[in-house]
Amino acid sequence: MTTGPEPAAPLDRRLAILLAMAMFVLVVDTSFMNVSISAVVADLDTTVSGVQSAIALEALVSAAFILIGSKVGDLAGRKRAYVIGLLAYATGAVAMMLAQSLTAVIIFWAIIGGLGASLLLPSMQSLIHGNFTGGAQVKVYALVGASASIAAAVGPLLGGFITTYLSWRVAFGLEALIIVVVLSGIKLVKDVKFTGDRSIDLVGAGLSALAMGGIVLGILVWQEGGEAVGALIALGGIALAALVWWLLRRKREGKPVLLDPDLFRLPLFRVGVSQQTLQQITLGAAMITLPIFLQMVLEYDAMAAGLSLAPLSLSMFAMALLAGKRSGRRRPASIVLVGFGLVVVGILLLIPVIPRATSGWYLVLPLIVVGSGLGLLVSQLNNYTLSPITEERVSEAAGVNSAAGSFGLSFGLAFAGGVMLAALSLGFTAQADASTVLSAEEQTQVATALEEDAELMSNTKLEETLAGQPPEVQAEIVRINTEVRPRALQIALLVPLLAGIVGLINGFRMRRLPDPQPNAAIEGVALG
Repeated sequence: MTTGPEPAAPLDRRLAILLAMAMFVLVVDTSFMNVSISAVVADLDTTVSGVQSAIALEALVSAAFILIGSKVGDLAGRKRAYVIGLLAYATGAVAMMLAQSLTAVIIFWAIIGGLGASLLLPSMQSLIHGNFTGGAQVKVYALVGASASIAAAVGPLLGGFITTYLSWRVAFGLEALIIVVVLSGIKLVKDVKFTGDRSIDLVGAGLSALAMGGIVLGILVWQEGGEAVGALIALGGIALAALVWWLLRRKREGKPVLLDPDLFRLPLFRVGVSQQTLQQITLGAAMITLPIFLQMVLEYDAMAAGLSLAPLSLSMFAMALLAGKRSGRRRPASIVLVGFGLVVVGILLLIPVIPRATSGWYLVLPLIVVGSGLGLLVSQLNNYTLSPITEERVSEAAGVNSAAGSFGLSFGLAFAGGVMLAALSLGFTAQADASTVLSAEEQTQVATALEEDAELMSNTKLEETLAGQPPEVQAEIVRINTEVRPRALQIALLVPLLAGIVGLINGFRMRRLPDPQPNAAIEGVALG
């Protein structure tokens, strides 16, 4: 036991601000992409599903490699991993400034940028822990956490403003500029040496990446109409089962493991990780369906879309702050239960509004309810999940928690997008077949086109595509598009609804478990 507090170390304010700036870029990046979907589609002459796949792939790469990225930082040096992560993220941002095709976005922004994120988050956590002590460390964790929350809240508004009045490319240029500023102060960062076991569980690392990658890539291939969808998803499932077997075997043999399977023997950690995953599935599904609705159905520009999403992001930010400060003696499990309850109620309010909404104002109340629920979850789940973890294992446990959250985000993005496009294809084909205006040949052409590339597009874009067709054919296809799109989006919203319901059921399980005890070792650790 300590006999008294450690001497207060001076707070290097410049380094603290630079670390907060790095976290801001990490969080705001996806928000920029979400509100810019229609602009990116138009500039790169690509499809909504293609951009949505790139967004999901970036989250997937980050999730699949975050545990490996942590080990790379241990072996190569945390400061070096931090620099490489920043450079990879900057590469993705610069590529977005210059990209002329979706291929460049996928390679440089989704894959290289995603790998950068998998290095940045764990190395940043270690560097904060090693460069600051005592009260200064707590303040820096709070500052970096606040930076992430602010980025999530203002990201849609900032991205929408820049995209509408300048260009979406400028938004990513701003990211690159911030990273240059962060790197300019890299000499302030003291490297933190790793003193633990330097062995690498290569098989575990490969199986973890294959498990997450197989499942999400299978969904992405499905929504793009590709082959071997079932094989990819089955491969992911088999890899997941093999990973569990491998970790248990290595643990019994006393050999190094990618992650300690005994973590999942802790009830609070196990249920906390599952709730974190469900929360991120809900957020990911909402992040892809709502911007698409606003930009493709209401035909909003990025600024209007960002303003329409503000009730969700701002209420989430405000409720997370309020619940974090005012939770008092309320049980964390009860707050989580109410959080998932609000998410379910909000989405149930949102689903019937979608086909009737003629402006973003119709979405305000449901989005505030959903955002408030997500804010309650954000305020509790990280600390709840890591509360039973001892200090020497907290970094590993935080990495597992971050990986689960990132996987949930990528799964929600991919699955909601896939469900939306499948519903669109089926609905459009059924309506075309039932049409009394379209000839049998035209019905066949519609079905063939959808089989090759089911795509959500605005009525304006569709009218441009149909130029040269007879007026009655144009009017009929636009009518079908107008009726089918809201229904497809409603069906896609069943993904976050189901995730919220499962979270609600899990919340009752949480109430039967003992409350977590305060744990100083986890103060600010779960940055992601």
